[in-house]
Order: sequence, then structure tokens, then C-alpha cells
Amino acid sequence: MRVLYCGDVVGRTGRKVVTGLMAELRRRLELDFVVVNAENAAHGFGLTGEICEQFFAAGVDVITTGNHVWDQREIIPYIARETRVVRPLNYPEGTPGVGVHICSNGNGSRLMVLQVMGRLFMDPLDDPFAAAERALLNQRLGASIDCIIADIHAEATSEKMALGHVLDGRVSLVVGTHSHVPTADARILPGGTAYMTDVGMCGDYDSVIGMQKAAAIGRFVSKMPAGRLEPATGPATLCGVYVETDDATGLAVRVGPLRVGGSLVAQWPLA
Repeated sequence: MRVLYCGDVVGRTGRKVVTGLMAELRRRLELDFVVVNAENAAHGFGLTGEICEQFFAAGVDVITTGNHVWDQREIIPYIARETRVVRPLNYPEGTPGVGVHICSNGNGSRLMVLQVMGRLFMDPLDDPFAAAERALLNQRLGASIDCIIADIHAEATSEKMALGHVLDGRVSLVVGTHSHVPTADARILPGGTAYMTDVGMCGDYDSVIGMQKAAAIGRFVSKMPAGRLEPATGPATLCGVYVETDDATGLAVRVGPLRVGGSLVAQWPLA
């Protein structure tokens, strides 16, 4: 199976690069599924139902979120009924939405996507490790599910790596989101799970993690409010991670970063 996971989409320019390239990427990489993190897609803060529908229409199968999931209040009734939009699994019981989604494609292949949010330097949610364990309790990679992707939306690289090792051999891919900066450590762990500490963002990198530079820099220099943070609007780079799995086991046989467009050096996973 071939799956592409696209990093945090930031604002209009991020949405444009993802939706504009999706058909070509699906064809060129012969993708079975595409997952996109879209928690910053609505002008840098949260997402809306309308934006979700645009992604689905472009060919995205599952959308993940993170700590900005509730920034646009209108998403609450949408996410309560649309299970293809996944919020962190370790939110308290009763939170709208789901933290796990299972979908099938036309070939009958089954993909499971789960997301947890880290606790180091983040909101004090429930234990992400225990939440991931519960999600996998009744699923077996290569048997009930053909491919499992675990997104850890976290600040600390150590917490992301720890979850990667905990889940090694039981999921197809552990991918980190949230920092908006792609890491250079895409690899297959000893147990056969593909891993990347952070996939990066889909947005304008001539920025401060996707936001216009002046206001963001001003907050560091003056330690005072320096205007509203606004998404940068220059050409965007689409950052993602490609994983190819063994049909029998669901474990990874190939993994590599994808970078297309914008100001980052381009990289193609099949090169």
C-alpha cells in the first residue's frame, strides 16, 4: 500500500498547494490513501467544514487536527458528525469528534488513522501513550487492518520519538506534526514501523512557522503584542512523508520525505 501524509496546512497558500497538487501526486505516486493535517488551514487558526469539504473533493481521504482544532467554533457540529476529520484521541471523554478513523478504498484495503496530542509544553490532556494503546487493542496490523498511521501532535521531539519506539512493529507509520519544520530523520525503525519526527508544514516558509515575519519577530524582540499574527501569503511548499507498506504484514518497506514548490529544496520520495 502507498500512503502520503501531508503536514500542517497553514492558511490559503497552504490550502492552494495541497488541493492544486493532489491529483498529480495521487497519480504520480500511485497512492492508495492521502492524509492531511489541516488544523491551521483557516487563516492559520483551526479549520472549517467548508475547508474540509474542499480537501475531500481534491482527493484527501482523512484529515487530522491538533491543539488548534477548536479555534473556529463552527467546526464543532461538523466534526461531531464527520468521522473523516480526526481530533486528538486523548481529549477528555465526551469531547465532540473521534480520535480514530478507519476507511477503505476501491481495492478493499483498510487504513486506520489515529492521532494523539503530546503533553510536554502542551495542554495537559490524558496520557497519549495509554490512548494509543487503547486504540490498537482490538486491531492487528496485517490482519484486521492493512495500514495504520499514528500522528503524534506534539512540541517535544523526545515525546514523539518515545511513542515511535513504543508503537514500533504495531503500526505502519508514526509521524509527528505541530512544529511546522520538517525533520531529516525519516527512517524505518527496527520493528518495521516508518517514522519521522515532524513532517513539516504545507505553507510559505518565508515566514515564522507559516506566519508573517514582522509580527512574529516583534513578539520575540519586544515581548509585547506586535499586531495580529497573519499567515504568510507567498508561494507554499507542500511537505509530506510517503510510506509504502508490505501487503502481507502492513509494515513499512519504504519511507521518504516529499517537498514540492515554494522556497525549500525539492525532494521526491521515489528519487
